This record gives sequence, structure tokens and C-alpha cells, in this order.
Amino acid sequence: MTLTRRDWLAATAAATAWPTAFAQAGSLKISHQFPSGTLEQGDFRDRLCRKFAAEIDKRSSGALKASVYPGSSLMKTNAQFSALRKGALDMSLVPLSYAGGEVAETNAGLMPALVPSYEQGAAWKTAEVGKLLSKVLDDKGVIVVSWVWQAGGVASRARPLVTPDDAKGLKVRGGSREMDMMLKQAGASVITLPSNEIYAAMQTGAMDAAMTSSTSFISFKLEEIAKHLTSGRQRTYWFMFEPLMISKEVFNKLPKAQQDIVMAVGAEMEVFARDAAKADDKAAAEIYAKAGAKVYDMDEPTLKKWQAIARDTAWKDFGEKNESCAAILKAAQKLL
Repeated sequence: MTLTRRDWLAATAAATAWPTAFAQAGSLKISHQFPSGTLEQGDFRDRLCRKFAAEIDKRSSGALKASVYPGSSLMKTNAQFSALRKGALDMSLVPLSYAGGEVAETNAGLMPALVPSYEQGAAWKTAEVGKLLSKVLDDKGVIVVSWVWQAGGVASRARPLVTPDDAKGLKVRGGSREMDMMLKQAGASVITLPSNEIYAAMQTGAMDAAMTSSTSFISFKLEEIAKHLTSGRQRTYWFMFEPLMISKEVFNKLPKAQQDIVMAVGAEMEVFARDAAKADDKAAAEIYAKAGAKVYDMDEPTLKKWQAIARDTAWKDFGEKNESCAAILKAAQKLL
């Protein structure tokens, strides 16, 4: 067949328009907002991405490779989920609730007091709630590769934030719209920003306290400015779903054998993630105590007080969003 000049120009234009984040077959780019490390040291979320990359390379005999772009070096934090949906980004490990303004159901990923333990978080994957959430994401063009949950707490400058009464008058970063609703009801004013911007906001006094994961408390070195830490090592209302995800468009372009490798390795990373997150819960408390901060653990009555506020505010609001959100909330409550 002879190509006309018009055919040649059309083919050239199509090749040029191919998404830059998936520039060549068998080469994936993984984006995240966390500090860079190595396979063995540093933020476990970065390490998970690096371990994932090394393992898919090994199992595919080099046919499938991945490069990790830490510290929002490939694209801005809040742009990642939308880019995954469009196929403009291959993979990302990002807090799912950051997509809450775009897909309401993703706010379930940081719903206060809805997930009380790592065990219940892990149960989501195969339970009704996980299947409902996966279906929503699949319909939006995103596939969960590794189910990662993290506990968290509160770091604060001037005074502790442990009970609902402590929140009055504080400027607090909750981490999700739903967490913010609970905080507002308790009397706080809320600040919205990604976790990698917490340090600067607390340093300047723009924010009094921040809720985030134990790992982020360590990685972003908040012990340098925080005088109080409410730890997530025993009980907490703050559990975040922070999965490793792949663009459905990108995934569908992979050969079946490589798709199987991606999903198998992703599932195996979940045990590493859970163990590392638990270790960071303890490590954060130790690091902050050593730096001179006062460390507090939450007791069951205090957790119940927060949960009661969450049920009347965040849970109620989420359940009234649409039928899909209502179904996800109902399914999640079955695991409580």
C-alpha cells in the first residue's frame, strides 16, 4: 500500500500527540509527592514504588520497566488523579481523597472514624465496599494496583489537639473535606493543602495543627516545629487510603502477561505497606518525643466522641451525595 503525503502527516501527528507520560511501550512512569529515598531507606511509599518497579522488571525479564518520580517532580500533587484518568500519567501513589472534588466517592478514602484499624482497612479490598469503590474508579479510568492504608494523628505547635474540645479556635489541616467537616463542628477553622506543604504553613504560623499520616510526620520533619503529637499508634479516627494506581488506558495497552505481573506484584506490596505503616506509627511517636514534643495516645472514649461528631457531619453529608456514596458508606459500616 502506498502512503499519500496526507496519510504520512496524519500518522506523524498521531505519534507526536501520544501522551508523554507513556512515551514508549513497556516503560511506566510512577509519580508521587513524597521525599525520594532508596529501595531500603526513606519514606515507605517511595520505597514501595521502587520495589514495585524492580520486581516488575525482574518478572518481565526487562520487558516492563518503571521509573519513579518522587517529590511531585513529574507533575503537581493535585493533578495526578485527573492525569491518570486521561492516560496522561501511567501510575501514581496518591491519597485517594485528594480526588474528592472530582469524584465524590473517593472521599471515602479519608472518612473520619470509618476505618478504625489496619485490619478493617485491609478487609475493604475483598469486601462489598472495596468492590463498589473499585467499580467507581474503573468507570472513571483508574485501577487500584496496591491497597495501602495508613494511620495518622495530629501535630500541633502551641497546644495539643486530642479531644474535640481541644479543637476550638485552632487553624487545622484535616486532609479531606470530610475530616474538615468534623473539625469545623468541633470548633476549628480548616486549612486545605497537600501534605508536602504542611511544614511551610506551620512554620509561618498560617496553621496551628495538621493531621496527616505517621509516615508524613516523619518524612516532612514536622518534629522541628511541632511541640505536641497525638499519635496514631494505638487508636485514631484518621486512616487514609493511599493506593498505588494505574491508568486504565495505559493498563489496557499492556500485554496480558504484563498486566498480570503488575497486579500480582501490586498485591504483594500490600503486606510491606501495612508493616511499614505500623512501624512508622511507633517511630513517629519516638522521634517527636526525642525532639522534645509531648506525645499523646487516644483512648477509646475520646475516639467515640470524635466518631459521634463524624457520624452526624461527614458521614451524613457523604451518604447524601448520591446513591453510589450512600452504598459505599453503608457497605463500609458493615465492617465496623
